[in-house]
Amino acid sequence: MGTEEFDTGQPHSARVYDYLLGGKDNFAADRAAAEMALGKLPTLRASVQANRSFMIRSARYLAAERGLRQFLDIGTGLPTAPNLHQVVQAVDPTCRVVYVDNDPIVLVHARALLTSAPEGRTAYVEADLRTPKAITDTPALRDTLDLDRPVAVSLIAVMHFVTDDDATRQILSALIDPLAPGSALALSVVTTDADPDAAPAGFESLRTNVTAVRPRTLAEVEAMFDGLELVEPGVVPVHQWRPDSNAPRLLDTQVHVYGAVGIKP
Repeated sequence: MGTEEFDTGQPHSARVYDYLLGGKDNFAADRAAAEMALGKLPTLRASVQANRSFMIRSARYLAAERGLRQFLDIGTGLPTAPNLHQVVQAVDPTCRVVYVDNDPIVLVHARALLTSAPEGRTAYVEADLRTPKAITDTPALRDTLDLDRPVAVSLIAVMHFVTDDDATRQILSALIDPLAPGSALALSVVTTDADPDAAPAGFESLRTNVTAVRPRTLAEVEAMFDGLELVEPGVVPVHQWRPDSNAPRLLDTQVHVYGAVGIKP
């Protein structure tokens, strides 16, 4: 699949996110859209970077402290080192990871996601979060992951693109219900709670110029973990979730993303 299959003149959420992370897989339209959002919400870049750090910490926690060896990363986005498989295979090289995205831009770069340690395995599935059965039933996933054993599902900064509450509940149920006890959900989603004055304008800029985004309140994010046992400290701004000792110091008003990890009993 070549780059001619998508329009580099139109901003795209994966490339805007890449730009905010300091990546190079973006174009002028993406940078312009990101800068417009930053003009409304200057702390957006700090939020994106804190979210990426949360992905790394939550994946490491699930591999190192919970002993999970199978990971399903949905809404992967453009590869940015370290990718999830690099994080968990540093704990145990036998870890297996399936990446899922519906974005042809990500598919073009997917080879960077498939550099597994020899002892483990990675796979890439092109599928849409809104049709979760197409994810769980795909042969590539079934060939890579054993669903009779615990699986960690990673939904990092993706559920806010699902704006309907009923659809959100159905997606989460369809993904978690078939999994074995001991499976996990690591999830993050944007919020306006931290700065109700500036954050709505920033996310409205993204909606207007890039794609629809639905921020959630603390209670709405906690509801996404119904039926799961929340790992301490529960649902918190992502920079507060088990921070590393060398983590950058951020104010709560700088981070517009909630995150948490839940375990299936």
